[in-house]
Amino acid sequence: MARLAQTAGLTDVQREILSTVHDFVEKEIIPHAQTLEHADTYPADIVEGMKDMGLFGLTIPEEFGGLGESLLTYALVVEEIARGWMSVSGVINTHFIVAHMISRHGTPEQKQKYLPKMAVGEVRGSFSMSEPELGSDVAAIRTKARRGDDGYVIDGQKMWLTNGGTSNLTAVLVRTDEGKDKPHDNLTTFLVEKPTGFGEVAPGLTVPGKIDKMGYKGVDTTELIFDGFTIGADAILGGQSGVGFKHMMDGVEVGRVNVAARACGIAIRAFELGVLYAQQRQTFGKPIAQHQAIAFKLAEMATKVEAAHLMMTNAARLKDAGKRNDVEAGMAKLLASEYCVEVTQEAFRIHGGYAYSKEYEIERLMRESLFMLIGEGTSEIQKTIISRGLLRDYKLKG
Repeated sequence: MARLAQTAGLTDVQREILSTVHDFVEKEIIPHAQTLEHADTYPADIVEGMKDMGLFGLTIPEEFGGLGESLLTYALVVEEIARGWMSVSGVINTHFIVAHMISRHGTPEQKQKYLPKMAVGEVRGSFSMSEPELGSDVAAIRTKARRGDDGYVIDGQKMWLTNGGTSNLTAVLVRTDEGKDKPHDNLTTFLVEKPTGFGEVAPGLTVPGKIDKMGYKGVDTTELIFDGFTIGADAILGGQSGVGFKHMMDGVEVGRVNVAARACGIAIRAFELGVLYAQQRQTFGKPIAQHQAIAFKLAEMATKVEAAHLMMTNAARLKDAGKRNDVEAGMAKLLASEYCVEVTQEAFRIHGGYAYSKEYEIERLMRESLFMLIGEGTSEIQKTIISRGLLRDYKLKG
């Protein structure tokens, strides 16, 4: 058994789930990831396999047909899947976030309507906060929902939807006229049902084609354009307008643990490739792993993998315990993403010229690792969240 990234205190059920996922990654993901990634092909067979294992319902309560597992279990599953191919973990990430938001904040009717179908993968979730000119300034959202005769009418443009074309339920954060002084208190989350596919998928709702990206291939990333799209008031998450920002931030905390887990998975795989290649490649009559320069790289890489994994699991456990984890999730995401890039880059260097060839897996990991720096908030945003939390906790007295 590998020494790195082991998690203490897991139940027999958690260990069984992770063992099953590990075998699936080894047999069904790693052997096909290169071909699918280079062709930017949606991993349909892999997704069906995840459905069969019940992964789409991993965190959904048992009363709604899910497995009722913890965020820790979810994070460890994501770490394992990302070790095989990061894009596959992206397929289920937004689904988990939307399921979490509905489980925590949905009305009884919304829970009953969506969660059983989400548990079996019949309903697939995506979520959207960002806009073309928005960046990380969520309070500046321009997409607006105004009251109409039959509910609300939404106009505006959303950006960077993972699974925008393949999902059929999207949690969308928009501006509503609540008359509140604070911008965040004028934001509402709508649960938008839509057909899968691209183009005008419903009257007033268009999903343009996939955005071409340097990495994160296979999974579709899109825009979402509203032009007079009508939706009922019963589609407001939780049935209350003006609290969408809080709902989304709860989901984003889950998402930040997810990105930290994905970064850990990439880093683990990069280390595995690097340490194996270093023992096979010989220079000056011995494996390069026996040269101190490479041996020291391996030591530093392994230490970073271990540190990132521990911070990621700590953030997940805090959330499971019902405690505030915005600082810890930000720390885990910051450290794991930065270390992911550093570990992958060192593995890239260990491979030498071969790393620049698309034939080698490390080339793909190098491109994928960079997305970790910006997904669910840049490193700079994480530092802002962390520093604000620290100043809140260590506020001067008197």
